[in-house]
Amino acid sequence: MKTFRDLIVWQNAIAFVTNVYKVTIRFPQAELYGLSSQLRRAVVSISSNIAEGSKRGSKKEFMHFLRIAQGSGAEIETQLTIAKNLDYISEKQFVELFSELESIMKMLTKLINSNKEDNH
Repeated sequence: MKTFRDLIVWQNAIAFVTNVYKVTIRFPQAELYGLSSQLRRAVVSISSNIAEGSKRGSKKEFMHFLRIAQGSGAEIETQLTIAKNLDYISEKQFVELFSELESIMKMLTKLINSNKEDNH
């Protein structure tokens, strides 16, 4: 890996941020500091933690930040479910965003597992 920008998971996470922002811009104004804000912070957290962890200088710290990114993914799944239940997003939008998130989460798991194997 040259830089975090070379990681497909980081590139996909950045695209995911864009898609979530496009959806949350249509949330009710009352959610500006609520669900919309929480969802945006969590989605930005995935790519940010991949980037930060890659610059920490050790595999152990990189793995720690990748796990934080996974935790943000779980938050996003919960928040998307709430948004769907409140009819802030359609079923179609939910499925598309969830599929994108699921792909990113699988990539994070593979990256973590491949780095674990390197340590043995």
